[in-house]
Amino acid sequence: MKKRNSFGFWLLIWGLGIAGQICWNMENQWFNTFVYAKIAKDPTIISIMVGVSATATTISTFIFGCVSDRIGKRKILISLGYILWGVFTIAFGLTEFITSGSVGQGANIMMTAGIAVISADAIMSFFGSMGNDIGFNAWINDNMNDSNRGQLGAAIATQPIIGTILGTVVGGMLVGENDNYMRLFLVMGGAIILFGIYSLFAMHDAEGLKPSKKGSFGQQFFSIFNFKKYIELKELAWVNLALAVYFIAFNMYFAHIGNYMIYYLGFTADMMGYTEGIGLTLAMLCTIPVTKLLNNKKEPVVSFVSVILNSLGVGILGLFVRPGNINVNSIFNPVLLIGVILLGAGYVLFLQSITVWSKQLYPEDARGRFEGIRILFFVLIPMIIAPLLANPIIKRSGEYVDENGFTAYLPTHTLFLAGAVLVLLTILPLIPAAKRHRERLGK
Repeated sequence: MKKRNSFGFWLLIWGLGIAGQICWNMENQWFNTFVYAKIAKDPTIISIMVGVSATATTISTFIFGCVSDRIGKRKILISLGYILWGVFTIAFGLTEFITSGSVGQGANIMMTAGIAVISADAIMSFFGSMGNDIGFNAWINDNMNDSNRGQLGAAIATQPIIGTILGTVVGGMLVGENDNYMRLFLVMGGAIILFGIYSLFAMHDAEGLKPSKKGSFGQQFFSIFNFKKYIELKELAWVNLALAVYFIAFNMYFAHIGNYMIYYLGFTADMMGYTEGIGLTLAMLCTIPVTKLLNNKKEPVVSFVSVILNSLGVGILGLFVRPGNINVNSIFNPVLLIGVILLGAGYVLFLQSITVWSKQLYPEDARGRFEGIRILFFVLIPMIIAPLLANPIIKRSGEYVDENGFTAYLPTHTLFLAGAVLVLLTILPLIPAAKRHRERLGK
């Protein structure tokens, strides 16, 4: 049995975590630029894709969260989920051949391709959630204790940043100037499959994990929708509401940041990857000093600071960055880099603090199902609402006619101005959450 602080344990934490985050980065960033490059420059396709994917993710978390708790196992969900996740990532890339040689031939082909990418993304997200959101995250929670809480929080928070950095930089190199997206999906999908296979042999479920059966599967499954009981966990309810508000703002602008940098500012995919990668690498360093604060239960302080930093970073992009003051042939654009660093620092610190904060509040016998509730606030609600806010802004501020005579829409600085204001609303649910936190600790 792997000990909670052994080398093998941390290898699985970092290996599976980063592999998973690279795959999520592809979905959140490169899938959207893929749509603009291969299908149409229309945020509506991205909005539908994001919404359907979020729904598939949430359904998966509720189903497999219940399954995981009832059978008392995480490993099988992780291994099988990761393997199928990689397979359908590659399948997503194959959709580009629907439009091969069909540029300018009409809307029917675009509609067919749009339906294909939406469907492939939904299936990929379903299995990705099974392996990562439920299996891997619940496995982490099973192994969290007082001695490793801060370190695990740092790992959970930095992995999305590392995944974004590697996914953006390496992804940009793989896509290149010739938009070779199939190469990207083959490499990344193959890597996630290999990690899934590795987990079959290297991973063990936590020693204290036992099956938790409460009536039939249906009774246990629908018990998660007992919102009266959920609301009684007042601190967790406020923390999850803060999570939802923050990620509504985050998904409003970040889902379009790749297309903003490539099609609005004028970077190539590889230069965009280098620029974003450098900024996020520097932002990631913030997690090191914060680990001690989280071990000392200072989650509310870190959360408040992170919201301010993120708003400043997004605001800088909206106020001061324009195509006319950017050198697209250089990674040294000081104002752009400062904005990305602050944006990234706010994001990583918020995710680090809010994750540690919420996981301490889960009922011990229902961690899998409560990961499903977390996904409701972390994925479904933000990814349904964010496009409803982003789409009108993009269509009003970035409309133009492309080279084929089609109406196209680009995300512009206006989207980031709105995002900078919206993220500040996270402070409203954080205030009562912090109050409950102090009461729980007797302060």
